[in-house]
Amino acid sequence: MGQVNDIARPPHAQERKYRRFALRYPVQVKFPLGKSVSELQAVSQNVSIGGLLLETPSPIPQHCSVNFTMTVQGGQVAHPIELVGEGRVVRIEPRGPGAGFAIAVECNRPISQMENYLAALRG
Repeated sequence: MGQVNDIARPPHAQERKYRRFALRYPVQVKFPLGKSVSELQAVSQNVSIGGLLLETPSPIPQHCSVNFTMTVQGGQVAHPIELVGEGRVVRIEPRGPGAGFAIAVECNRPISQMENYLAALRG
């Protein structure tokens, strides 16, 4: 975990607002479920300052509001850093039997701390 790689785009891919990076970090996700708040542990698959793609063991409802805390650790980071954000689920993809789900989250506002972290890693 903790290695930065740009994500290659297919030739006809939709132009994205923010550059994505293949970053695998633990992410704690909280979201409303009925009259209570549900919480699950996920792993980031890729991250940008505008959102993230998560690997989760269970689905999160489409268009659901989420709060998340991503713990950045390893590599050039001396101590774990917690990046906090909020957004909404914009896509859910089942990964297959027993393989969990890919959950795309669009942030309500850019994760400015992530921009600083990525700039430091790029040098």
